Parts: sequence; structure tokens; C-alpha cells
Amino acid sequence: MADTKEKQEKQPKKGGGDAGASKGKEYKGGEPKGKEQKVKKPKKGPDGGAPAPAQPEGPPPEPAPRPRLLEHYEQRVRAKLKQQFGFKNPHQIPRLLKVVLNVGMGAAQKNPKALDTAVAEMAAITGQQPVVTRAKKAIANFNLREGMPIGCAVTLRAARMWEFLDRFISIAVPRMRDFRGLPANSFDGRGNYTVGIKEQMIFPEIDYDKVDQIHGMDITIVTTAGRDDAAMALLRELGMPFRGEAPVPVAY
Repeated sequence: MADTKEKQEKQPKKGGGDAGASKGKEYKGGEPKGKEQKVKKPKKGPDGGAPAPAQPEGPPPEPAPRPRLLEHYEQRVRAKLKQQFGFKNPHQIPRLLKVVLNVGMGAAQKNPKALDTAVAEMAAITGQQPVVTRAKKAIANFNLREGMPIGCAVTLRAARMWEFLDRFISIAVPRMRDFRGLPANSFDGRGNYTVGIKEQMIFPEIDYDKVDQIHGMDITIVTTAGRDDAAMALLRELGMPFRGEAPVPVAY
């Protein structure tokens, strides 16, 4: 009798306890009940600090070569200007600061697509997105309101400035219609030179078949010369063909 009582006590009761609860209820979800989802922690660096950045696949990109006109300026032009004007301090030697291109579109108020086309052409010529210029004040005689878009402008510096000036002197200027040289009296008295272009098609980046309207632009070359004779000598040594003068050959 004692043995039968011990066997009955050892047998678990049916339908009770945790076993019955687990059989009666089923967990519905992506993870089983009772298991916590593990979160992957970022791997620390070798020094125990922030994780190391992922390295890009493939070889690293090659650095862009220096503009050839800049190399010509540093190797030949600076020495010639220093000898010609007798500069004692190397910081007195004139250099280029920036090149500003400005396009005025008076018909933009009647034809907004013309301004969009001019912006796209300017971006193709310079390789930089231009800024849309707006009217600073209202002029009733020209049906102009304040804030109305009237053109676009681009300011080039550093490598893009040298690349544009190289293409402008060696490729675009000789393609002008009836070209006889650039005017030598377009300096402002402080060493800055401005030239007007009548057609944008002189640049090889412009496709003749896609031109809807012919327009010009103003190109201003800003230097640190502070005087017109030094600025003119700088541009002459860079290969700028002035009217009545033989252009200086540029050795690249």
C-alpha cells in the first residue's frame, strides 16, 4: 500500500501547472516566447574607441592633375613679372583672384524658359552651377519688379578658374567671328579686366543644334595687381591676345 501511494504522488496532475498552460496557449509571433531578440553591437576599434569606418572597395581615386596654365604661371610668368617691374617682395607679384561670368536676360520676364536655358549653358561652360540674379529695385519703364529674375552669374576660383581661363584663351577666343584681338583699354584702373562676348556659341561645350536664343555675357578677370600696366603684363604672359599685339606663346 505504501508503494502505490508514492507512485501516485510522483505522477504529475493532468491539466494543471505550467505544462497545462503551455499546451492550452500558443504564442503567435516572429520569435518564440521567452527568448529575447539579440541586438548586434557595433564593433569597437583596436583602441577600444569608436568603430573604424568602412573602407571603400577598389583602388582609391586618383587626384586631379594641376591646371597647366597654373603650372605655366608659377614656373615662367612669376619670374618674368618680378624682373620686369622690379618687385622685391614675392607677394607683390600680381596673381589671379577670380573670374566672374555674368549673363543678362532681359527677356526672362516674358520667356522664363530662356533663363533656364542660359543657366544650363552656363553650367556646361564653367562646370559650376550658376546663381540666378534678381532685380534689386522696380523700374516701371522696363516693366521690372523687385525680385524678378533677370540673369545668372558664376564666380570661379582656384582650379576651375585656371581651367576656364585656359580654355577661353586657347579655344574660345580664336573662334570669335572677325576676331582681331581683345581690346586693351577694358581695364578699370585697379587691375581688373572685363571683356564682352556677343555669342555663347564660341565655347565648344555648346551644341549648335540645341541653341534656342543667342545671347552674350560679360567676363571679368580680377587680379591683385592694383594697377593696369601690371595686370596687362600678367594677362599678356598668360597668352591673352590683345589687339595690335602678337600673342605671347605659352609653353605647356
